[in-house]
Amino acid sequence: MNDPSVQLPDVCCGCTAAETRAQKAMAERERNAPGQVGILRPTSFDIARKAGVSQPTVSRALRGDPTISDITRRRIAFIAKELGYKVDKNASNLRGRHAQTIAVLFFEDHSSAVSLINPFFLSMLGSISQSCSARGYDLLISLQHTSSNWRTDYEDTRKADGIILLGYDDFLAYRTQLEQMAELGTKFVHYGAALDGHPGPSVGCDDYQSGLMATRHLLALGRRRIAFLGYASPRYPEFGGRYRGYADALREAGLEVPVELQADAVSSIGSGEKAAREVIAGGGKFDAIFAASDLIAIGALTVLKEHGVAVPGDVSVVGFDDIPAASIVAPQLTTVMQDTRLAGETLVDTLIKLMRDESADDTLLPTRLIVRESCGARPAK
Repeated sequence: MNDPSVQLPDVCCGCTAAETRAQKAMAERERNAPGQVGILRPTSFDIARKAGVSQPTVSRALRGDPTISDITRRRIAFIAKELGYKVDKNASNLRGRHAQTIAVLFFEDHSSAVSLINPFFLSMLGSISQSCSARGYDLLISLQHTSSNWRTDYEDTRKADGIILLGYDDFLAYRTQLEQMAELGTKFVHYGAALDGHPGPSVGCDDYQSGLMATRHLLALGRRRIAFLGYASPRYPEFGGRYRGYADALREAGLEVPVELQADAVSSIGSGEKAAREVIAGGGKFDAIFAASDLIAIGALTVLKEHGVAVPGDVSVVGFDDIPAASIVAPQLTTVMQDTRLAGETLVDTLIKLMRDESADDTLLPTRLIVRESCGARPAK
């Protein structure tokens, strides 16, 4: 039996200090259950320390969670029996209740020295927050990596009844985890492309039609050598859809798709700068750029200015998303606008349907082109 005076560290097993304080309180409740005054009962933390695992792993193992290996479950069950551990049914029933909370998990990009979140998703957060409040739900926000166990961290621990995923653009990197969550009955929805066989419902825009619209606009301006900055592969399905629309718009105009004018880029200013420099270094002539996101486009504008290229005189530029910075950069950026207010409302409503065990379909939201200085429009006053 462990000495009750032993202090848990302020942060353990990756938990925040607040979470650890809550865990300490849980341990005290386990020790001082009704009818056990003066008797030090073993806790799930005692089992965790002896088994060399985290306390959440013990809880999941004792519930028979299939994500815990058979060996680990048997070891934890043996130690629990050895210590005389008894499950607190009152606490178990409490954990089984709905948290009346929705978790929003942002993917935190560590591809650069500074952790980044696309401001497009930050602008959507206000709508999500208002929608949750109007529907009687609290909102939990967290930064995550694709390697995190989202179900364990949120739904299994009853922190949230459902999960909204934002910013998870690299489909291949997280597909396996989404499939596992779907198999285990996790309620989740993500903002992004709707793909055949994609686990869970999606809310997003029609990337293909939006790519057609943006490229047709550039063609209508008389541009014929249009570069595309952004990934054009299925790994990034949103960017891939925009690229397919771009390519088909060129073909319908009787033009070849210039592969030498495509450069891979993720949604960041630095990546946009790198892609623009790559296209310029390739020596191919171009008179327009369609960037798969506003951040990529803003990076390209910086590089064009460095090379003395006039925008829109020499090169027209179109971005995607209509983030707040698009209207304040110089020149102001023409872009495809996604309705973040409607997106936030639709994400929350879709997730609530799932939490009520109702069916929920993929949703495609409308987009529109916002024409500004980078395509020759007069500056907004």
